[in-house]
Amino acid sequence: MKSTFTIAFILFLTTANAQKKFDQLAESNAIRSVLAQQVNDWNAFDIEGFMQGYWKSDSMMFVGSKITYGWDSTLARYKRSYPTQEAMGKLRFDILKMQFVSSDACLVTGKYFLQRKSDNPSGTFTLLFRKKKEKWVVVYDHTS
Repeated sequence: MKSTFTIAFILFLTTANAQKKFDQLAESNAIRSVLAQQVNDWNAFDIEGFMQGYWKSDSMMFVGSKITYGWDSTLARYKRSYPTQEAMGKLRFDILKMQFVSSDACLVTGKYFLQRKSDNPSGTFTLLFRKKKEKWVVVYDHTS
């Protein structure tokens, strides 16, 4: 009886794990969707919408010319740095690499391009996405 229970329990765990199999393509597409929405929001002059791709936490970190901690501080930084639609310009991302370090963490490396009347700044970024409450969000952003 004991061995039958053990075998049944092992089969249950194996089945449960098979049902939770990590689908890297689906998760990659979900992250790409977050990034595409950020581009759409940016190009619509909607910084608050753009920020929905970030983890709404004091633990979120943005590294640029200086380090900014927290979602609210990062939002304020964006608003100061890009006060007008002309300053924001049109944004485009090129994703160079997506590397999953676990089923709930992905390192994304890419390039950003801003097209503005006065100039066309560009640079690179590394984003750490984490899956929080079934939603992919940026928890760490290093942009230069």
